Amino acid sequence: MKNIIAIVFDFDETLAKDSTTSLLESIGIDTNVFWKKEVQDLLNLGWDPVPAYLFKMIEYSRDGHKITLDLFRKHAKNIKFFKGVTNLFGTLKKHVQYKNDIELEFYVISSGIGEILRNTRISKHFTDIWACDFHYNENNEITFPKNIVSFTDKTRYLFHISKGLVGEKYKNKPFDVNKKFEKNEFRVPSNHIIFIGDGYTDIPCFSLVKKMEGIPIAVYDNQNENKWGTAWDFLEQDRVINLVPADYSRNSALMNSLKMAIDSIIKKIELSEKVYQG
Repeated sequence: MKNIIAIVFDFDETLAKDSTTSLLESIGIDTNVFWKKEVQDLLNLGWDPVPAYLFKMIEYSRDGHKITLDLFRKHAKNIKFFKGVTNLFGTLKKHVQYKNDIELEFYVISSGIGEILRNTRISKHFTDIWACDFHYNENNEITFPKNIVSFTDKTRYLFHISKGLVGEKYKNKPFDVNKKFEKNEFRVPSNHIIFIGDGYTDIPCFSLVKKMEGIPIAVYDNQNENKWGTAWDFLEQDRVINLVPADYSRNSALMNSLKMAIDSIIKKIELSEKVYQG
């Protein structure tokens, strides 16, 4: 049986610029007003940030902007990724190609819109993608949040990965993740998980992965100084083990960090096997 290492990504501002913002801009919505005024007004009333933005999107759609399933899928084709993202999967798999008992799997856990994420040109590389989804009416227009992934919700899907509850057959089995598993039943040991994220909604995953002796890595947009302070807080508060720019090119600091993280887990696996063999 192969030893699986799970590399788990947030999406927006981790692999690409914010896909919801770019979608709203594409249909003529002023995103400064949307985020800083309209969504913020709901936050001031006690709303959670994720259902707040989903609700405002539904309002915009009802008011004539017609946000549809087809719009999401079309917009997915226009997502521009950070440098090196499209090649990172092959690069990392090549890094472990001579380790016959090691297999890499890639996942996304995001508070973004699932129908965008699942239709990008890199979606084929992910074993599973968890994100927010809408219910649609007969005209395929958004009408209600079907699934919300926010803050600690994200940690739920780390357990899906660890327990092997991934793929289409588990989409309609939300309670399976609560079943008790014996230690030897976990498909991906928790310390075989690498999590890469950028923002406040990733903090629960950063903390849980670190607690479970996995490897949390924070990234930041090198061209957006406004977010550097937030990124630095993750390191200063001991949320993550490394902080690097979101540049996935072959010899970047981030790719080197990912390779070192993978090598570190492989060493744990090899040491464990030696102990087991006596």
